[in-house]
Amino acid sequence: MDASSFKHLLSSHAPISQNETEELSVLLQQYPYLQSARALQLKGFKTNFDTRYNQQLKITAAYTTDRSVLFDYITSNDFVVFVQKEISSNKIIEIEKSTTSANILNDEISSNIDDEEIFNNSVQISTAESQLEIGQPLTFEKNDTFSFNEWLQLAALKPIDRNEKTDFPSNSTSTKKDIQSSLIDHFISTNPKIKSPDKNNPVLDIAEKGVTPNESLMTETLARIYLEQKKYENAIKAYKILSLKYPEKSGYFADQIKAIKKIQNNNLS
Repeated sequence: MDASSFKHLLSSHAPISQNETEELSVLLQQYPYLQSARALQLKGFKTNFDTRYNQQLKITAAYTTDRSVLFDYITSNDFVVFVQKEISSNKIIEIEKSTTSANILNDEISSNIDDEEIFNNSVQISTAESQLEIGQPLTFEKNDTFSFNEWLQLAALKPIDRNEKTDFPSNSTSTKKDIQSSLIDHFISTNPKIKSPDKNNPVLDIAEKGVTPNESLMTETLARIYLEQKKYENAIKAYKILSLKYPEKSGYFADQIKAIKKIQNNNLS
């Protein structure tokens, strides 16, 4: 991507094509700290419903010096409006594609699997994941600040410090095994000890408080984040809270909970 094309993308409010997104990815391999390019790449992933969007959001946040600016950008009209238009115009087409793909998949599975119960279970799980939009790009709104921070904590990514020094040698010949051995040696040398808890101190049950946030912070986006994190119990509690907050959508939330329980049961079996 040349300079003029990049400047055009910066000044344009139009959607970013798949080819332009890939060109930005190539550009970032050469200039990984170019924050404007990362923001545009993120916009391209979202425009094209790329499954890499959720993970790339965390990577972009790690390279961003001020995450509040990033949040403002992904919740701005420039980032969101055209995506909604794209969903509206392609809704029927996407459903038809999804249905066709599902039929082909079902035919392939049924032709290779004799056990009807296994086949039916596979279809049910696939349907549940599709209903819950697992793996699909997350959409944040202005009131989703808590959800945004919760998603970024999943990978524990921190802003990159370009001046940060490491205790490990910069020699490229150092292997992962060498680094692990150094960590173990350091741990042994410090001789850490775990203190026994004081029996006189009261035991506080903080589990319930740590499971879900305050009801006022609960959003559908946060419920989806719990699903992406595979925190199914948290997701179920989230949808129950949402059902009480928005009784007009209680039927929809009940269906979401049923779908989560199908995935839960499949993971336990």
